[in-house]
Amino acid sequence: MQYRKLGSTGLDVSILSFGASSLGSVFRDINEEEGIRTVHAAIDAGINYIDVSPYYGLTKAETVLGKAIRQLPRDRFLLSTKAGRYGVDTFDFSAKRIRESLEESLQRLNTDYVDMLFLHDMEFESLDVIVEEGIPELNRLKEQGKIRYAGISGLPLDIFPMTIDRAGVDVILSYCHYSLNDTTLLGQLPYLEQHSVGVVNASPLSMGLLSSRGVPDWHLASREMKDVCRQAALYCQEQGVDIAKLAVQFSVSEERIPTTLISSANPVNITNNVRWAEEKPDPAVLQAVLEILSPIQGKTWPSGRPEYNRSIKV
Repeated sequence: MQYRKLGSTGLDVSILSFGASSLGSVFRDINEEEGIRTVHAAIDAGINYIDVSPYYGLTKAETVLGKAIRQLPRDRFLLSTKAGRYGVDTFDFSAKRIRESLEESLQRLNTDYVDMLFLHDMEFESLDVIVEEGIPELNRLKEQGKIRYAGISGLPLDIFPMTIDRAGVDVILSYCHYSLNDTTLLGQLPYLEQHSVGVVNASPLSMGLLSSRGVPDWHLASREMKDVCRQAALYCQEQGVDIAKLAVQFSVSEERIPTTLISSANPVNITNNVRWAEEKPDPAVLQAVLEILSPIQGKTWPSGRPEYNRSIKV
Protein backbone atom coordinates (compact mmCIF):
# COMPACT_ATOMS: atom_id res chain seq x y z
CA MET A 1 0.00 0.00 0.00
CA GLN A 2 1.20 3.49 -0.84
CA TYR A 3 0.58 6.46 1.45
CA ARG A 4 0.33 10.17 0.68
CA LYS A 5 0.25 13.39 2.70
CA LEU A 6 -3.22 14.80 3.34
CA GLY A 7 -2.85 18.52 2.74
CA SER A 8 -1.18 20.29 5.65
CA THR A 9 -2.69 17.98 8.30
CA GLY A 10 0.52 15.98 8.65
CA LEU A 11 -1.49 12.77 8.22
CA ASP A 12 -0.25 10.02 5.90
CA VAL A 13 -3.26 8.30 4.33
CA SER A 14 -3.42 5.11 2.31
CA ILE A 15 -4.14 5.84 -1.36
CA LEU A 16 -7.16 3.54 -1.09
CA SER A 17 -9.30 4.04 2.00
CA PHE A 18 -12.37 2.37 3.45
CA GLY A 19 -15.78 3.99 3.07
CA ALA A 20 -17.99 2.40 5.70
CA SER A 21 -21.36 3.31 4.14
CA SER A 22 -21.80 -0.32 3.07
CA LEU A 23 -21.83 -1.34 6.75
CA GLY A 24 -25.16 0.48 6.99
CA SER A 25 -26.75 -1.79 4.37
CA VAL A 26 -27.09 1.11 1.96
CA PHE A 27 -26.28 -1.09 -1.06
CA ARG A 28 -27.53 -4.47 0.23
CA ASP A 29 -28.47 -6.07 3.53
CA ILE A 30 -25.27 -7.09 5.25
CA ASN A 31 -24.36 -9.64 7.85
CA GLU A 32 -22.84 -7.77 10.79
CA GLU A 33 -20.06 -10.32 11.30
CA GLU A 34 -19.12 -10.11 7.64
CA GLY A 35 -18.98 -6.33 7.94
CA ILE A 36 -16.66 -6.56 10.94
CA ARG A 37 -14.39 -9.00 9.12
CA THR A 38 -14.30 -6.62 6.14
CA VAL A 39 -13.03 -3.77 8.32
CA HIS A 40 -10.32 -6.01 9.77
CA ALA A 41 -9.36 -7.24 6.29
CA ALA A 42 -9.04 -3.64 5.08
CA ILE A 43 -6.72 -2.72 7.96
CA ASP A 44 -4.66 -5.90 7.52
CA ALA A 45 -4.27 -5.06 3.81
CA GLY A 46 -2.70 -1.68 4.62
CA ILE A 47 -5.70 0.65 4.54
CA ASN A 48 -5.28 3.13 7.40
CA TYR A 49 -8.22 5.52 6.93
CA ILE A 50 -11.92 4.80 7.51
CA ASP A 51 -14.80 7.20 6.84
CA VAL A 52 -18.38 6.86 8.09
CA SER A 53 -21.47 8.93 8.92
CA PRO A 54 -24.52 8.67 11.19
CA TYR A 55 -26.61 9.02 8.01
CA TYR A 56 -25.41 5.70 6.59
CA GLY A 57 -28.03 3.16 7.54
CA LEU A 58 -29.43 5.66 10.05
CA THR A 59 -26.56 5.00 12.53
CA LYS A 60 -26.16 1.30 11.61
CA ALA A 61 -22.83 1.86 9.81
CA GLU A 62 -21.32 3.64 12.81
CA THR A 63 -22.61 0.95 15.15
CA VAL A 64 -21.12 -1.92 13.13
CA LEU A 65 -17.88 -0.04 12.58
CA GLY A 66 -17.66 0.69 16.30
CA LYS A 67 -17.82 -3.03 17.05
CA ALA A 68 -15.10 -3.70 14.49
CA ILE A 69 -12.62 -1.04 15.60
CA ARG A 70 -13.17 -1.76 19.30
CA GLN A 71 -11.07 -4.88 18.62
CA LEU A 72 -8.19 -2.87 17.09
CA PRO A 73 -5.51 -0.60 18.57
CA ARG A 74 -6.61 3.01 17.97
CA ASP A 75 -3.25 3.94 16.45
CA ARG A 76 -3.73 1.48 13.58
CA PHE A 77 -6.23 3.67 11.74
CA LEU A 78 -7.42 7.20 11.07
CA LEU A 79 -11.14 7.78 11.47
CA SER A 80 -13.57 10.36 10.14
CA THR A 81 -17.29 10.75 10.59
CA LYS A 82 -19.78 13.45 9.68
CA ALA A 83 -22.48 15.69 11.10
CA GLY A 84 -25.38 17.65 9.64
CA ARG A 85 -27.23 15.01 7.62
CA TYR A 86 -29.36 12.44 9.41
CA GLY A 87 -31.93 11.28 6.84
CA VAL A 88 -32.98 11.66 3.22
CA ASP A 89 -34.49 15.06 3.99
CA THR A 90 -33.19 15.61 7.53
CA PHE A 91 -30.48 18.25 7.97
CA ASP A 92 -29.30 20.29 10.93
CA PHE A 93 -26.03 22.23 10.80
CA SER A 94 -26.58 24.21 13.99
CA ALA A 95 -23.70 24.32 16.45
CA LYS A 96 -25.75 22.55 19.12
CA ARG A 97 -26.73 19.64 16.86
CA ILE A 98 -23.19 19.21 15.50
CA ARG A 99 -21.87 18.98 19.05
CA GLU A 100 -24.57 16.49 20.06
CA SER A 101 -24.09 14.48 16.90
CA LEU A 102 -20.37 14.06 17.50
CA GLU A 103 -20.95 12.85 21.06
CA GLU A 104 -23.46 10.30 19.78
CA SER A 105 -21.02 9.16 17.08
CA LEU A 106 -18.16 8.79 19.54
CA GLN A 107 -20.31 6.50 21.70
CA ARG A 108 -21.30 4.33 18.73
CA LEU A 109 -17.70 4.23 17.48
CA ASN A 110 -16.24 3.34 20.87
CA THR A 111 -13.64 6.09 20.73
CA ASP A 112 -13.07 9.45 22.41
CA TYR A 113 -12.01 11.38 19.31
CA VAL A 114 -12.11 11.29 15.51
CA ASP A 115 -9.32 12.45 13.26
CA MET A 116 -11.68 14.37 10.97
CA LEU A 117 -15.27 15.59 11.22
CA PHE A 118 -17.02 16.64 8.00
CA LEU A 119 -20.17 18.72 7.60
CA HIS A 120 -22.15 16.19 5.56
CA ASP A 121 -23.71 17.28 2.25
CA MET A 122 -23.52 20.94 3.21
CA GLU A 123 -25.08 21.97 -0.12
CA PHE A 124 -28.49 21.46 1.52
CA GLU A 125 -27.86 24.37 3.91
CA SER A 126 -27.31 28.09 3.38
CA LEU A 127 -23.71 29.20 3.23
CA ASP A 128 -24.31 31.67 6.07
CA VAL A 129 -25.26 28.87 8.47
CA ILE A 130 -22.26 26.78 7.42
CA VAL A 131 -19.68 29.55 7.88
CA GLU A 132 -21.28 31.27 10.89
CA GLU A 133 -22.36 28.20 12.90
CA GLY A 134 -21.08 24.96 11.43
CA ILE A 135 -17.40 25.64 10.88
CA PRO A 136 -16.94 27.69 14.09
CA GLU A 137 -18.33 24.69 16.02
CA LEU A 138 -15.86 22.38 14.26
CA ASN A 139 -13.08 24.68 15.38
CA ARG A 140 -14.34 24.59 18.97
CA LEU A 141 -14.36 20.80 18.84
CA LYS A 142 -10.76 20.90 17.61
CA GLU A 143 -9.79 23.07 20.58
CA GLN A 144 -11.46 20.55 22.91
CA GLY A 145 -9.55 17.63 21.36
CA LYS A 146 -12.73 15.86 20.21
CA ILE A 147 -11.65 16.14 16.57
CA ARG A 148 -8.24 16.77 15.05
CA TYR A 149 -9.24 18.33 11.73
CA ALA A 150 -12.32 20.07 10.33
CA GLY A 151 -13.86 19.39 6.94
CA ILE A 152 -16.79 19.85 4.58
CA SER A 153 -18.31 17.41 2.11
CA GLY A 154 -20.81 17.50 -0.72
CA LEU A 155 -21.45 16.86 -4.40
CA PRO A 156 -21.35 20.27 -6.18
CA LEU A 157 -17.73 21.32 -6.53
CA ASP A 158 -18.59 25.01 -6.21
CA ILE A 159 -19.32 24.56 -2.51
CA PHE A 160 -15.63 24.21 -1.72
CA PRO A 161 -14.23 27.59 -2.86
CA MET A 162 -17.47 29.34 -1.89
CA THR A 163 -17.04 28.08 1.67
CA ILE A 164 -13.26 28.28 2.03
CA ASP A 165 -13.23 31.88 0.80
CA ARG A 166 -15.24 32.73 3.93
CA ALA A 167 -14.12 30.14 6.49
CA GLY A 168 -11.07 27.93 6.23
CA VAL A 169 -11.17 24.16 6.71
CA ASP A 170 -8.47 21.49 6.85
CA VAL A 171 -9.96 18.90 4.48
CA ILE A 172 -12.70 18.41 1.92
CA LEU A 173 -14.46 15.24 0.84
CA SER A 174 -15.64 15.17 -2.78
CA TYR A 175 -17.43 12.27 -4.43
CA CYS A 176 -18.10 11.22 -8.03
CA HIS A 177 -15.77 13.90 -9.43
CA TYR A 178 -12.57 11.96 -9.93
CA SER A 179 -13.47 8.80 -11.76
CA LEU A 180 -13.31 7.46 -15.31
CA ASN A 181 -16.38 9.44 -16.36
CA ASP A 182 -15.79 12.66 -14.41
CA THR A 183 -12.41 14.25 -13.66
CA THR A 184 -13.67 17.74 -12.82
CA LEU A 185 -12.14 17.59 -9.33
CA LEU A 186 -8.79 18.26 -11.00
CA GLY A 187 -9.93 21.82 -11.72
CA GLN A 188 -10.28 22.44 -7.98
CA LEU A 189 -6.84 21.15 -7.01
CA PRO A 190 -4.80 24.36 -7.58
CA TYR A 191 -7.20 26.33 -5.37
CA LEU A 192 -7.21 23.65 -2.66
CA GLU A 193 -3.43 23.33 -2.76
CA GLN A 194 -3.07 27.10 -2.48
CA HIS A 195 -5.20 27.00 0.69
CA SER A 196 -3.38 23.90 2.06
CA VAL A 197 -6.60 21.88 2.11
CA GLY A 198 -6.40 18.09 2.09
CA VAL A 199 -8.50 16.23 -0.49
CA VAL A 200 -10.45 13.02 0.04
CA ASN A 201 -11.92 11.56 -3.14
CA ALA A 202 -14.85 9.18 -2.84
CA SER A 203 -16.79 6.78 -5.05
CA PRO A 204 -14.39 5.82 -7.86
CA LEU A 205 -17.25 3.69 -9.25
CA SER A 206 -19.51 6.76 -9.42
CA MET A 207 -22.00 5.15 -7.02
CA GLY A 208 -22.42 2.13 -9.25
CA LEU A 209 -22.33 3.74 -12.70
CA LEU A 210 -18.99 2.03 -13.37
CA SER A 211 -20.07 -1.48 -12.51
CA SER A 212 -20.90 -4.63 -14.40
CA ARG A 213 -23.81 -5.21 -11.99
CA GLY A 214 -25.79 -2.29 -13.39
CA VAL A 215 -26.83 1.03 -11.94
CA PRO A 216 -28.95 1.17 -8.76
CA ASP A 217 -32.54 2.32 -9.29
CA TRP A 218 -32.05 5.31 -6.98
CA HIS A 219 -29.12 6.73 -8.97
CA LEU A 220 -29.69 10.34 -10.07
CA ALA A 221 -27.58 10.21 -13.23
CA SER A 222 -29.30 10.92 -16.54
CA ARG A 223 -30.35 8.14 -18.90
CA GLU A 224 -27.52 9.17 -21.25
CA MET A 225 -24.94 8.80 -18.49
CA LYS A 226 -26.28 5.38 -17.48
CA ASP A 227 -26.37 4.14 -21.06
CA VAL A 228 -22.82 5.28 -21.90
CA CYS A 229 -21.42 3.80 -18.69
CA ARG A 230 -23.17 0.53 -19.53
CA GLN A 231 -21.45 0.56 -22.93
CA ALA A 232 -18.10 0.99 -21.20
CA ALA A 233 -18.84 -1.87 -18.80
CA LEU A 234 -19.80 -4.18 -21.67
CA TYR A 235 -16.62 -3.28 -23.55
CA CYS A 236 -14.56 -4.17 -20.47
CA GLN A 237 -16.36 -7.50 -20.19
CA GLU A 238 -15.46 -8.26 -23.82
CA GLN A 239 -11.81 -7.55 -23.00
CA GLY A 240 -11.89 -9.76 -19.92
CA VAL A 241 -11.49 -6.77 -17.60
CA ASP A 242 -13.72 -5.74 -14.69
CA ILE A 243 -14.62 -2.07 -15.14
CA ALA A 244 -14.58 -1.69 -11.35
CA LYS A 245 -10.93 -2.74 -11.33
CA LEU A 246 -10.11 -0.23 -14.05
CA ALA A 247 -12.00 2.49 -12.19
CA VAL A 248 -10.12 1.90 -8.93
CA GLN A 249 -6.77 1.89 -10.71
CA PHE A 250 -7.59 5.10 -12.54
CA SER A 251 -8.66 6.96 -9.41
CA VAL A 252 -5.70 6.04 -7.21
CA SER A 253 -3.17 6.81 -9.96
CA GLU A 254 -3.57 10.60 -9.62
CA GLU A 255 -0.78 11.51 -7.19
CA ARG A 256 -2.24 14.95 -6.41
CA ILE A 257 -5.27 13.26 -4.83
CA PRO A 258 -4.09 11.75 -1.54
CA THR A 259 -6.74 9.08 -1.02
CA THR A 260 -9.82 7.52 -2.61
CA LEU A 261 -12.61 5.99 -0.53
CA ILE A 262 -14.25 2.78 -1.68
CA SER A 263 -17.00 0.90 0.11
CA SER A 264 -17.60 -2.81 0.54
CA ALA A 265 -19.00 -5.13 3.17
CA ASN A 266 -17.23 -8.19 1.81
CA PRO A 267 -13.69 -9.12 2.95
CA VAL A 268 -12.78 -10.67 -0.40
CA ASN A 269 -13.93 -7.60 -2.32
CA ILE A 270 -11.99 -5.15 -0.17
CA THR A 271 -8.86 -7.29 -0.45
CA ASN A 272 -9.32 -7.39 -4.23
CA ASN A 273 -9.68 -3.61 -4.31
CA VAL A 274 -6.38 -3.21 -2.47
CA ARG A 275 -4.66 -5.62 -4.85
CA TRP A 276 -6.11 -3.77 -7.85
CA ALA A 277 -4.85 -0.45 -6.48
CA GLU A 278 -1.32 -1.84 -6.45
CA GLU A 279 -1.47 -2.79 -10.15
CA LYS A 280 -1.31 -0.65 -13.27
CA PRO A 281 -4.27 -0.63 -15.70
CA ASP A 282 -3.98 -1.95 -19.24
CA PRO A 283 -3.25 1.30 -21.15
CA ALA A 284 -5.06 0.21 -24.33
CA VAL A 285 -8.23 -0.78 -22.47
CA LEU A 286 -8.07 2.38 -20.37
CA GLN A 287 -7.78 4.60 -23.42
CA ALA A 288 -10.66 2.83 -25.17
CA VAL A 289 -12.91 3.18 -22.11
CA LEU A 290 -12.08 6.88 -21.77
CA GLU A 291 -13.07 7.35 -25.42
CA ILE A 292 -16.38 5.52 -24.88
CA LEU A 293 -17.09 7.73 -21.87
CA SER A 294 -16.02 10.98 -23.56
CA PRO A 295 -19.60 12.11 -24.47
CA ILE A 296 -20.47 12.26 -20.77
CA GLN A 297 -17.09 13.33 -19.37
CA GLY A 298 -17.67 15.80 -16.54
CA LYS A 299 -21.45 15.48 -16.59
CA THR A 300 -23.15 15.20 -13.22
CA TRP A 301 -26.51 15.89 -11.54
CA PRO A 302 -27.72 18.68 -9.25
CA SER A 303 -27.71 18.31 -5.49
CA GLY A 304 -28.92 20.70 -2.82
CA ARG A 305 -29.68 24.39 -3.15
CA PRO A 306 -29.69 26.04 -6.62
CA GLU A 307 -26.91 28.52 -5.80
CA TYR A 308 -24.43 25.67 -5.49
CA ASN A 309 -25.34 24.10 -8.85
CA ARG A 310 -25.12 26.99 -11.30
CA SER A 311 -22.00 25.78 -13.11
CA ILE A 312 -22.68 22.05 -13.29
CA LYS A 313 -22.76 20.20 -16.59
CA VAL A 314 -25.73 17.85 -16.97
